[in-house]
Amino acid sequence: MSFSRKVKEELVTQTSDARHCRIAEFAAIFMLCGKIRKTGAGGLRIQIDTENLTVARKSYILLRKTFDVQAEIAVRRHNAKAANVSYTLAVSGQKQVLMILKAVKLIDEAGNLWGNSLQVHNRLVQNTCCRRAYLRGSFLVAGSITNPERAYHLELAVPSKQYAVQLQKLLAGFQIDGKIVERKKYYVLYVKEGAQIVDFLNVIEAHRALMELENVRIVKEVRNSVNRQVNCETANINKTVTAAAKHMENIRYLQANLGFSQLADNLREIAELRMEYPDSSLQELGEMLPEPISKSGVNHRLRKISKLAEQIREKKGAFTYQKEDSES
Repeated sequence: MSFSRKVKEELVTQTSDARHCRIAEFAAIFMLCGKIRKTGAGGLRIQIDTENLTVARKSYILLRKTFDVQAEIAVRRHNAKAANVSYTLAVSGQKQVLMILKAVKLIDEAGNLWGNSLQVHNRLVQNTCCRRAYLRGSFLVAGSITNPERAYHLELAVPSKQYAVQLQKLLAGFQIDGKIVERKKYYVLYVKEGAQIVDFLNVIEAHRALMELENVRIVKEVRNSVNRQVNCETANINKTVTAAAKHMENIRYLQANLGFSQLADNLREIAELRMEYPDSSLQELGEMLPEPISKSGVNHRLRKISKLAEQIREKKGAFTYQKEDSES
């Protein structure tokens, strides 16, 4: 089961005790997948068309608990081999239809259409609890969340830019920063930060999914922290090994071309220690000296040895060049 489906299965079980919140949630569902139809007798009929079983189940629950209405349910399979199934919930009866349409603010008290049907009516989301419910209904129909094991990505795909902007403002009221992008015939409101997706799940009261996502985030953060530490330690080891190899090369060169007896006592001591303990750190070398010195002190002496080796290389190179030039 996908993570999105887990969230939606949990949301089906989340039904508010407050009627105004149930109205807000049903309004969000109806705005995105509901229709108003005229019947042959001149009356009205409302229906919800969806291929999502969780939306159909939640719509049925909300209609029954909020409006005491028993919706007619039709299930259609597009063809014998198709896996997709569509669900239609329909409510007929002029009195019941008008009651529902007035509650979700699609018509006024006189029975006239109340402005644009695809909008978040302010009277539906006056309370914080109602805004939570409205976002819950919106996510059920139009939302998805990527498996957090792979990436953090939440989105709501709606058919109108104006509606996407209104949902964006609802999110902003909970300090969730959603971005909007156009994708084909939809406007997608998305969130890509893990912490803010956790906040969104808390807003819509998907607490089991929230805990699952938080566990994934903790594991990923620990894994990333360990990886960073390992990478840092590996880099330090590589740096130490490279530096030690360079030190050994310079010391051997001096030994072959100058001899340790020509070195100052402090340089000879550190050169002999480095040759004897090639894998030791600078700090460890400093502690091995008869009179221990700091890591920076060891580094200072080794730099002097390297500089001396380079000076000898330069002199020998100049001598070789002059000799070859005179022979030619």
